[in-house]
Amino acid sequence: MTTARTATARVASAHIAMFSIAAHGHVNPSLEVIRELVARGHRVTYAIPPAFAEKVTEAGAEPVLYTSTLPGPEADPEAWGATLLDNVEPFLADAVQALPQLIEAYEGGAGGEGGEGREDDVPDLVLHDIASYPARVLAHRWGVPAISLSPNLVAWEGYEEEVAEPMWAEPRQTERGRAYYERFESWLKENGITQHPDPFVGRPARSLVLIPKALQPNADRVDERVHTFVGACQGDRAAQGDWQRPAGAEKVVLVSLGSAFTKQPEFYRECVRAFADLPGWHLVLQVGRHVDAGELGPVPPHVEVRSWVAQLAVLRQADLFVTHAGAGGSQEGLATATPMIAVPQAVDQFGNADMLQGLGVARHVPMEEATARTLRAAALALVDDPEVARRLAEVQAVMAGEGGTRRAADLIEAELPAVRTE
Repeated sequence: MTTARTATARVASAHIAMFSIAAHGHVNPSLEVIRELVARGHRVTYAIPPAFAEKVTEAGAEPVLYTSTLPGPEADPEAWGATLLDNVEPFLADAVQALPQLIEAYEGGAGGEGGEGREDDVPDLVLHDIASYPARVLAHRWGVPAISLSPNLVAWEGYEEEVAEPMWAEPRQTERGRAYYERFESWLKENGITQHPDPFVGRPARSLVLIPKALQPNADRVDERVHTFVGACQGDRAAQGDWQRPAGAEKVVLVSLGSAFTKQPEFYRECVRAFADLPGWHLVLQVGRHVDAGELGPVPPHVEVRSWVAQLAVLRQADLFVTHAGAGGSQEGLATATPMIAVPQAVDQFGNADMLQGLGVARHVPMEEATARTLRAAALALVDDPEVARRLAEVQAVMAGEGGTRRAADLIEAELPAVRTE
């Protein structure tokens, strides 16, 4: 029987175009897949705002730069608003204004790292993040296959009735909500797409899911003819730097709320109160760019306060991870078999926190309950618990079998329309 890798070994070098937005949680999951495709001899262009050009180049792809109207990666979290419509309207507005730029870049005009003109640089296949609406329009326009690279959960059978419809029931009744849908449908029709916005956004024809299946709610109801779980595609991250466990540190705890929702000085103060007095414990506290270390007050020497850390390097040596339960952080905690306290901040993080707790490897602590006393109690209940360690090892082993980066690249090559004959 021919293996997937053998079957794709005859694939000719192709032009593959990836499309994403300027957000760490949307770009980072795809980078190792891109690196692997380049290593296999494919030319990969990556449409992205300038803030991520260097990161894309380092992965071996050619940045195709466009101007985005979305809040940038260092924006204050409040820039995203507080309601569902606040959250979704910017993505549609950005897509509408970005599409002409991307058409010009790929069909003749400015594009590429240096801005040089191109003529008819239409790719053989489109890869896209779930938030890149223009990518799906372009794939339709060009008549090429499109594959979603999902950095978080995907829809299951019954998702619309159980989640989407209740969530949208009230906004759909408002003038603003109706205007949003009318604008979305009009934009799609202008570009030859008759599909309703909801399945256009949430029901791709083909999807690679870049999270472990263990993090997917209702995984037994996901259509795996469409969605293939390839798990974590992390790479060695050596370029991000290393971290060494201090001598004498009996326990290491990492606290990180990711890259977006980090403006939480009081929460960080509670973390210091929770762990600073535990004998032999070393605390690594990543506070992001919106909190100054001085806001935390005096901290003892065994508390590191950093705006950013090489998270995976720390987790490989950590005994506990206090996380916002984003998809990236959650799977890094699972991949390194690190017990977690999940303190979700937004969007899918609440569901991830529940999934982690359900796996028996974490405690879900709502932000309003995240006091020093609660955090310390959860930490002491998790670390050194043999059942937690057993469940983490079990999940870690299953993740290793999902294939990761190599399997993702194999499946992408399998969708390429041109195969070289030998």
